[in-house]
Amino acid sequence: MSKMISKSRLMAVMAKELIQMRRDRLTFAMLIAIPLGQLVLFGYAINSDPRHMPTMVQVRDESVFSRSFLAALDNSSYFDFRGRVDSEAEATRVLQTGEAAFVIVIPENFERDLIRGERPVILVEADATDPSAAGAAVAALPGLANQSLAHDLNGVLAGLAQGPPPFEVTVHRHFNPNGESAFNIVPGLLGIILTLTMVMITAVALTREVERGTIEALLATPVKPLEVMIGKITPYVAVGYIQVALILIAARILFSIPFAGSLVLLLAAVTLFIVVNLAVGFLFSTLARNQMQAMQMTFFFLLPSILLSGFMFPFAGMPGWAQAIGTGLPATHFMRLVRAIMLKGAGPAEIFGFVWPLFIILIVVASLAMARYRRTLD
Repeated sequence: MSKMISKSRLMAVMAKELIQMRRDRLTFAMLIAIPLGQLVLFGYAINSDPRHMPTMVQVRDESVFSRSFLAALDNSSYFDFRGRVDSEAEATRVLQTGEAAFVIVIPENFERDLIRGERPVILVEADATDPSAAGAAVAALPGLANQSLAHDLNGVLAGLAQGPPPFEVTVHRHFNPNGESAFNIVPGLLGIILTLTMVMITAVALTREVERGTIEALLATPVKPLEVMIGKITPYVAVGYIQVALILIAARILFSIPFAGSLVLLLAAVTLFIVVNLAVGFLFSTLARNQMQAMQMTFFFLLPSILLSGFMFPFAGMPGWAQAIGTGLPATHFMRLVRAIMLKGAGPAEIFGFVWPLFIILIVVASLAMARYRRTLD
């Protein structure tokens, strides 16, 4: 065996590989950053028991009892009150736009009916598109109802403190009344699949030309950097449309996912999202030296897109720093957008808050790609 393997030759090959690894700093950095990123994200950012869910209230009866109930919800840390709504239409709007995950409705004559022992009903309007996000808060409601008026029911009202709560809490689950997880996951998959394929296919395309030397012929032409980027990404928009069509058909046939909104509006939003991801891929292609690095960058971008966008874990349950990172990812805004259109029937006004961040991301990414591409040309 010692005759077959030379220690000196073996050491020479190992030394050569270490030198090559040192030269390929980007790949080495990825090997270190990916496991560290997974550790931080799974250890700190992921929370399956979300707290501080955005909540609005519609108070039709101002009384000490309604204030005590709302204070109990606020102190529970499950609900974070953001303001008031004045009508059912406004309550529906804030649920559609994602401004609120819950709307608490205190009925008229709540105090009078409670004192009479008529057990008035407090209505909790819940956005159930993400069952895991709404589930923990909804499960905590019965216990909060039992405790909320404990200090108010004394004296002649002490009898109301015996037995069941003197009022009822009814939860009305909007957009996904049966709590089907597929209603939340399948539309989100549209964003994840487009992120993976669009970023990777564009990142590899230009890098492959650099490796093969065909980029030199392109650089010898009078084509401008912006024209190169547009020309590179436009053909793949059609590929994205094919993927979207397949996913929507499968979602309807296999999972019976409803489609409450406008197909034209969804396609317009998908077009913007595809272009953003293609621009990200083009930026990666200007940074990577080879196809392996381009694919490593793609997966490094995909990991937070899966974990911090609200696809797998409730966005509201993440710490502030994780939400800040997630806000900078195109997938985060697209998740809200596609679910709003498909499940909530949202229109242009309701999704505007999800669309303009995608335009900002596109401008920033395209500007960086153009600047980097010009440096590459030099």
